[in-house]
Amino acid sequence: MSETYLVRYVGGPLDGRVDTLDGAPEDPRSTVTHVHLHGGPKIVHHYDLEYALEYGCEYRVREA
Repeated sequence: MSETYLVRYVGGPLDGRVDTLDGAPEDPRSTVTHVHLHGGPKIVHHYDLEYALEYGCEYRVREA
């Protein structure tokens, strides 16, 4: 039985989002890109991996 792995997002439009995975990814991505399309110009946010532990990792929005 695998433990739940949590992926947390801090800042930007994904602030407070928590994704739950069945297990830890072999190699967590160092950057996650979020593209927001809302009928106007697209808005792109980049989230950088801040820490990875056995139970989860945290991505923080990159400051412009």
